[in-house]
Amino acid sequence: MPQQAWSKKRERQYEHIKEGLEDRGRSEDVAEEIAARTVNKERARAGEAKQASKTSTDDISSGRRGGLRSHRGPGGRTKAQLYAEARNKNIKGRSTMTKAELQRAVDR
Repeated sequence: MPQQAWSKKRERQYEHIKEGLEDRGRSEDVAEEIAARTVNKERARAGEAKQASKTSTDDISSGRRGGLRSHRGPGGRTKAQLYAEARNKNIKGRSTMTKAELQRAVDR
């Protein structure tokens, strides 16, 4: 459920996201979770939240990310996220790997 700290705009945003997810076949519980996380991330990006993680403020916006991935279904981690994880694990040859190769290397 929307939190008390959310503005009217954020409550509308939450409902819009939740309804859209339910229309696309997600369960109500999953839709609520995704909508709340999305709204909280947008609040952090806009400086409305007391605390914000580094990924909330540095990552691309939720709307842009969704637009980039539309019509492909849930795509999991992006190539950039996989590459960063491979760099942290010091995987050799990561710069020439495809997304699928990075996925396999990181999941080992």
